Amino acid sequence: MDTVVTPRLILRPLVEDDAAAYAEIRYHPEVARWLPPAQGDPLENAARTIAYFAQCWAADGHGPWGVFLKSGGEPGALIGHGGLRVIPEFDGQTEILYALHPAGWGKGYATELGQVALRYGFERRGLASIFAITKPDNHASQAVMKRLGMSYRKRVVYKGIEAVWFELERESFLAR
Repeated sequence: MDTVVTPRLILRPLVEDDAAAYAEIRYHPEVARWLPPAQGDPLENAARTIAYFAQCWAADGHGPWGVFLKSGGEPGALIGHGGLRVIPEFDGQTEILYALHPAGWGKGYATELGQVALRYGFERRGLASIFAITKPDNHASQAVMKRLGMSYRKRVVYKGIEAVWFELERESFLAR
């Protein structure tokens, strides 16, 4: 599990001690509205998600990171998660994902994280393509996908939720 430092962010795998801070972000109403619904205790669910992210790293060599502020705001604060994960429901293709606390929206953090995740996936992991999905009305997330060079491909259903699928191929990424 790798840690990556950017000009403004520290991307590191989440650990059990991050569960309370992560639950506050994941279950914030403005964040939760864009994610698949989750039932049960938020703290227990956050701990399970952190364990799942660790399994992603162990099984696939990549996974979601916790997104921590390096500068700006409150340095060291957890502001979300993001990175790569394999989605079995889509024939084992790799997704780039990100979810940030609303206090981090509109500051370019998702794009900064996304650039690192794409570089990691294409250059270090040798992936052929990476996709992203979001609800059709999540225009802010789609704007991030477009800034990352991803293109709309199709509509899909994931966990019972209609979504739009954007994708980027390795050759296109490396040619930029």
